[in-house]
Amino acid sequence: MKKHAIIPIFISHRGCPNNCVFCNQKKITARQGDVTPQDARRTIEEHLSTLKEMPLEAIEIAFFGGSFTGIPVEDQRSFLSIAKEYKDCGKVSAIHLSTRPDYINEEILDNLKAYGVDIIELGVQSLDPEVLRLSGRGHDADTVYRSAALIREYGFTLGIQLMIGLPGDTLEKCIFSANETVKMSPQIARLYPTVVIKDTPLYDMYLDGRYLPLSEEDAINRTKAMYEILDNAGVNIIRVGLKSSDIMADQLAFHPAFRQLVEGRIARERLQTQIERIYCKTHPDAPDFCGRAVFISNEKCYNNMFGHKGCNRQYFEKLYPHLEIKYIKDTEAGISLADNEYKVLVTGPV
Repeated sequence: MKKHAIIPIFISHRGCPNNCVFCNQKKITARQGDVTPQDARRTIEEHLSTLKEMPLEAIEIAFFGGSFTGIPVEDQRSFLSIAKEYKDCGKVSAIHLSTRPDYINEEILDNLKAYGVDIIELGVQSLDPEVLRLSGRGHDADTVYRSAALIREYGFTLGIQLMIGLPGDTLEKCIFSANETVKMSPQIARLYPTVVIKDTPLYDMYLDGRYLPLSEEDAINRTKAMYEILDNAGVNIIRVGLKSSDIMADQLAFHPAFRQLVEGRIARERLQTQIERIYCKTHPDAPDFCGRAVFISNEKCYNNMFGHKGCNRQYFEKLYPHLEIKYIKDTEAGISLADNEYKVLVTGPV
């Protein structure tokens, strides 16, 4: 059951004079024109009327789309004052926004604190200098470190957004960015494989051969590596890949179930590592993997054991044709497993 809801208000491309190669914000948000504070109030009311019957633990108002702290401070206050009304009367529990690392300083954070903002996500994308330069980000990595430290110092919840597969990116640079992110101690993170959207500089680079999008397999492997680094550090990964509603149809390299592809691959590798270690230890003389095995996860991750469209089940059936595998939840086994924790029990050869 859904326990946490976000009321999204998209401030399309406002506050951002940069022209990052991957960005056409109006297409990403599927919106045209500027959103007014009155629009924001209508959006909040519409969502609250829908959510009021749901047993939710938390509702956030979130300003996404552009670089919120880059718009004129009077406009920021107009939007934030409306959000604060709903927070002060208890209708929402938090105010959430996203912005660029180079639009954070003490004056900006003082203003956000005064209006009750709780969560600030930084669109970092990468911490590799070459990737930042080739992507047209307009700031360096030091700016990210300073902004993240300042946000934490002020007591806000820090979020970091990273992109995978930008121009000049490699697996090693992705892993570097994930490790550097952990050092900044964010509480939440998002991982976005690069999507090539029409009418962007990146699309032009793709057309003339200067940019090659990641294959699905490369995108999964890179994102998986970053996911595990962040997850092992206790960072809450709140999104992997764009939602289908976030983009328009005229794009490249998008998969609507990308998170399940990544989490399913993690489950596959953890299960395979366990079964091979256990089987080889308990049955070193058996010529083939045979007998019975039980794969166990908690309810939240149960589908990841099977993989997207059952790809993990098919993978294990092909890899271990003489092994009978049963998939169960931890409650059925009388144990308790954490998210992304998987356990294998091997009952022995037939």
